[in-house]
Amino acid sequence: MKKINKRLISSSLVIVAMLLMVGCGSGDENSVANVIASGDLELARKTKTDLSQQQLALIKDISRLDSLINASQGDQNLPLVTTFIAKNKPFDHYIELQGNVTTKQNVLIYPEMAGTLLKVNVKNGDRVAKNQIIAVIDDGGMRNQLKQMKTQLALAKTTYERQENLWKQDIGSEIQYLQVKANYEAQSDAVKQMESQLDKFYIRAPFSGIIDDVIKEQGTVVAPGPGAEVFRIVNLSNMFIEIDVPETYVASVTKGRKVQVYFPVLGETIDSYVRETGNFINPDNRSFTVEVPVPNTGNNVKPNLTAKVRINDYSKNDAILIPQSVISENAEGEQYTYIAANVGSDNIAEASKNIITTGKTQGDFVEILSGLNNGQQVISEGARSVKDGQRVKILMQ
Repeated sequence: MKKINKRLISSSLVIVAMLLMVGCGSGDENSVANVIASGDLELARKTKTDLSQQQLALIKDISRLDSLINASQGDQNLPLVTTFIAKNKPFDHYIELQGNVTTKQNVLIYPEMAGTLLKVNVKNGDRVAKNQIIAVIDDGGMRNQLKQMKTQLALAKTTYERQENLWKQDIGSEIQYLQVKANYEAQSDAVKQMESQLDKFYIRAPFSGIIDDVIKEQGTVVAPGPGAEVFRIVNLSNMFIEIDVPETYVASVTKGRKVQVYFPVLGETIDSYVRETGNFINPDNRSFTVEVPVPNTGNNVKPNLTAKVRINDYSKNDAILIPQSVISENAEGEQYTYIAANVGSDNIAEASKNIITTGKTQGDFVEILSGLNNGQQVISEGARSVKDGQRVKILMQ
């Protein structure tokens, strides 16, 4: 069969060559030159018509030869393509934003009373519990006054109790009883007030956390007011990230959504969630605030640390995702891709153009909303060079 095809091809080529010699030989060239030299317009039109008919005949013969050659070569001339199977799979889409770590428990501790720091019980990095005494201020002798007041209170209490017993026995006057009672209550209130005042000379931790900075050393004279801060204390276990989210996501970024937090400086990624969403749209940047808690088991995360945040705003259990590189667009703005249809046992298939509708994009992949079904073979390599209805050869991968 191949020998016959070669003979047919050779014969056809001889015919075409003869036609070319007839149409473009030296005689015709002289005729054309003679026509041009004569300046005869009618003769020029007739000669042009004859040459055009010869040209059409040559094109038909070449087309017939192409058909013969293609038929003799079988599938060796088919475009080679690769495919992948479109499959339903879970799809989580994320928006990427940036924020800073913060904590509501990051405060400066000021003294409530003036005096000299007698003791500083902590150093930088120490963990402290809520209400733990971290420093003591000299009370200027108020403790001795409290001792005297407590002695007077004990005497007032004894006097009151005796007078009360006498009053119950109808001994003594009512005015005496009331005076003793009032004196006892006044002494008791005075002692409580003094104890409350003395307690202010103890500097206590307002919450459990870490002493980040000891600002005033032992022996320093301190007093209430600006610039008199003694410690900085932070709670690294109750940290979070505040992110400004564009208002377009107000319906999709909701409480409980999954969040991935990446710290470039640490090279760490943690999983979290949306704890709170703001109820106010900032008119300056058209955004609302989202709060994401940050677990800090290793104590590596610090306040003001920069974080890249990926917030899940859309999820689908049976989405079809394909690479963006296999999607094309026509002049009408429609997007399309090619699938391999009618695949035979010899991996010969037909390229079929499918108009598709796309959805969310994540990285190099795009979600297909319509135009592509689960299980269809999508042409990947070679998709840019095939045509609708063209036979193709699928390469095995």
